[in-house]
Amino acid sequence: MFSPQGTEIFAGCVIVVLLLAPVALAAYDLARAKHTVVQETLIILSAILARTLWRTRIIGRMDLPVGQGAIVVSNHTSGVDPWFTKLATDRIIHYLVAAEYFYHPAMHWFFRQVMAIPVNRGGVDTSATKQAIRLAEQGHVVGIFPEGRINPTRAVLLPGRPGALLVALKARVPVQVCYIFDAPQSKTVGGTFLTPSKTRIVVGPLLDISEYYGREKEDGVLQHLTLRVLKEIAMLAGRPDFEPKLAGKNWKPRDDE
Repeated sequence: MFSPQGTEIFAGCVIVVLLLAPVALAAYDLARAKHTVVQETLIILSAILARTLWRTRIIGRMDLPVGQGAIVVSNHTSGVDPWFTKLATDRIIHYLVAAEYFYHPAMHWFFRQVMAIPVNRGGVDTSATKQAIRLAEQGHVVGIFPEGRINPTRAVLLPGRPGALLVALKARVPVQVCYIFDAPQSKTVGGTFLTPSKTRIVVGPLLDISEYYGREKEDGVLQHLTLRVLKEIAMLAGRPDFEPKLAGKNWKPRDDE
């Protein structure tokens, strides 16, 4: 039995431990994940938002150890889709982001902190592609939406573009597929952060495409792999019957697709 004074000391120690435990855990996570303090803070805040307002449920985890480069692909129905894929891994995912958003005064600081890659829409942005390849080669994780834009239709997926597979083949890294159900949607970026949802992300297999390394210039290889990846994404959506398509240069989505 503690004396009254000993009890007070013990209680004080318990309180100190309880107060310091979250700090110690955060420091441990920071050291383990090699995130900056700002990145770790943003990750925690985004996780809180995703778990509360968007009631996110994660099925599966990305098996991507530090040093393993990879390309993460998924469907794209909301401007905050990258928030959901991030919940399924401890790694930073370097997403390609439209330049008009990346350099917007209200969002530029945020995109710099999460180490996004600005890309010009309308044509091939070789600078962004080279940066994505370089990061993946160096063991980083790069996120690319093969649809190339937000899907405003009722279709499982829009026709796909080969950019994600081009980066994967040139960097010689595998492809991680995911599917996001019921992400919050709004006509404005700000409105998305005020829209409740019940989002679910399903993490699929890590696709080994090593047999195609160095063959990206062969006729039909990029097209074949793009369709294969789109099919894998559709399978995660519970739509094995879905037949993916490739987007042409002048393709635009229609409401009836």
